Amino acid sequence: MRWLLAALMALTLAACSGGAPRDTVVVIPQGASIAKAGEIVEKAGAVSASSFRNEARFFASDDPIKPGEYKIEKGMDAGDILELFQSGKTVQRFVMIPEGMPSIMVWDRLMAESRLKGDIPVPAEGSILPDSYAFTTGESRAAVVKRMQAAMDKAFDALWKKRSPRTAAKDRNEAITLASIIEKETAVAAERRTVAGVYTNRLGVGMRLQADPTIIYPITKGKPLGRRILRSEIQAVNGYNTYSMAGLPQGPIANPGKASIAAALDPEANDYLFFVAKGDGGHIFSRTLSEHNANVQKWYRLRRDRGEME
Repeated sequence: MRWLLAALMALTLAACSGGAPRDTVVVIPQGASIAKAGEIVEKAGAVSASSFRNEARFFASDDPIKPGEYKIEKGMDAGDILELFQSGKTVQRFVMIPEGMPSIMVWDRLMAESRLKGDIPVPAEGSILPDSYAFTTGESRAAVVKRMQAAMDKAFDALWKKRSPRTAAKDRNEAITLASIIEKETAVAAERRTVAGVYTNRLGVGMRLQADPTIIYPITKGKPLGRRILRSEIQAVNGYNTYSMAGLPQGPIANPGKASIAAALDPEANDYLFFVAKGDGGHIFSRTLSEHNANVQKWYRLRRDRGEME
């Protein structure tokens, strides 16, 4: 009889408690009890802690509540809220990693996201696949990085299987390294395979790649230089500067996207050895040094007309 009376009282309390008066977001921490979750929803002004506890005690399934960030919508009663917590349908937040972002800036972005927790080292350069990644409030940064790196592993493995015999890359490090240079050299999608063809041709005949972004990487770890490259930096000897060394750098200079990896693994079959900017984001390609020098002079004239150089 006492049990029946308690159940009737709980039912009355649940019916009288009403629904949430407005949309609100709450975070249920790892290991939270029903009582703790009740306190959280009451503090958020959704439903009373007692109605939430009674709902769990007398009417809910035995499924545990799951940690995470939840959106409680206006009108949801204690039963709806408990069911939401048991479902694990958390609010999805996103962190976006653009193509060509170096790992130091990926680290900056993740560390600046206050909804994530935990410290992480700077990820290995070229190990992150640029994309948008969902996360929940309270998730660890390490877990997000692990998903980013797993996505790169999966994407690279699929592209490597389809690689062309023309590619200069003999292994993953060389492929990602070449792709990262392509990513930094052109933002025009239609040019990626052409640029890949130029670098493949240069590697094939032993020419230096002479890619400006490889000069900058040892100085800033991929962050913008913010000034013109110095003559001493062009002449610097290190494992990355392709002006002072032949072949590929020792490793990637950024995190390339799928399209640049695909270009590195399937370069265009062309006979270009040079390219220079043409002022609209794209490049002019040439086969001989004399053609290239003429194109460079055109680029200089354009920059002087714009007031970018004397």
